[in-house]
Amino acid sequence: MPALYFTENEYKSRLFATKQEMQRSGFDTLILSDPANIFYLTGFDAWSFYAPLFIVVSCDLDEPIWIGRFQDAVSARDTTYLKEENICAYPDHYVQSSTCHPAEPASHILRERGLDRGVIAVEMGAYYYTARIHAEFVRYNPNARFADGELLVNRVRLIKSDAEQAYMRQAGRIADAAIAAAIDRCAPGVRECDVVAGIYKTQISGTPEYGGVYTTSPPHFCAGERVRTPHGLWTDQPLQNNSALNIEIAGSRLHYHCPISRTVYLGLPPDSYIRLADAVVEGLNTTMDHIKPGMTAEEVELVWRRSIAKHGFEKEARLGYSIGIGFPPTWGERTASLRPGDKTVLQPGMAFHCMSGLWLDSTGIAITQSFLVTKEGNEPLTQYDRSLAAKT
Repeated sequence: MPALYFTENEYKSRLFATKQEMQRSGFDTLILSDPANIFYLTGFDAWSFYAPLFIVVSCDLDEPIWIGRFQDAVSARDTTYLKEENICAYPDHYVQSSTCHPAEPASHILRERGLDRGVIAVEMGAYYYTARIHAEFVRYNPNARFADGELLVNRVRLIKSDAEQAYMRQAGRIADAAIAAAIDRCAPGVRECDVVAGIYKTQISGTPEYGGVYTTSPPHFCAGERVRTPHGLWTDQPLQNNSALNIEIAGSRLHYHCPISRTVYLGLPPDSYIRLADAVVEGLNTTMDHIKPGMTAEEVELVWRRSIAKHGFEKEARLGYSIGIGFPPTWGERTASLRPGDKTVLQPGMAFHCMSGLWLDSTGIAITQSFLVTKEGNEPLTQYDRSLAAKT
């Protein structure tokens, strides 16, 4: 029996919702290449997306069709609910070849199932849908009209089921453990890479109740002058006294991600940095106190913007983004963002990372909060103290 993370009924309800969106958009067939969407609709879980990997959803078929490298078909049998006839593999000579491409056998399967006509939607902006893949699909399906179906499934994913919310709470506990381990290890003279090694260990070992899996990106570890950068990486240099460092990581439980960022100050923070930290923490807490269903994403950002403006600060980048399933290179769902102009209405079951950080010309700070939208307001997914971690 396959090792499913959810009930077969839940997968079928996700497929039904996807088909409804396809019909509203006028799509007959949808080809998905984003591993997060493939995972969401089928449960498929293996590191095989470095070679072209697809599932095909048709409004006329009861199940998606999985199409991937022949040796990964065994993982499709092990991790999905799909019938054998809907697990289709292409031979190895199509892998990383300059003379042939997996879109050719995939198109043969479309033709055999009568899916090579009408409107075929593809994920034009997905990280794993390349220009060559699209050109090959167009070449081998001359009777079809191709349309952009990017983010169709991503938007179906916005509202999490009770089972998904449970995994995200578990990811939050892993995130808490990992950030606690990192901050505990930070001290003058300790190499940056040794702190990050502790993060990786905790991310994977998880808690006594459940373990973690790899996250979509490495830890962002910005010490010294790099504290003013949001996405820097660690070095093998020792941490210095009287300096700040930012850490952004996530806990991942069965690919459901819960991010967290904290700033550590080694030594006694100067008054100017304490004022910066106070402004960020006040802005974050004020924002969290206001978040409730029915607000729009831009209204959430406005609460934050007004709060930090009282202290003379402004933030150009978005305040946050929707989270859930994550595969490299991002744990963001690429849908709703907490920023001006985003009219997305918050609904119970949505999850976000409130990325309340400020990066200035010579310094930076990041103290953030992941949360679920609830019927009454919101539920923080991490419990680690929302404050500057000063280690004197």
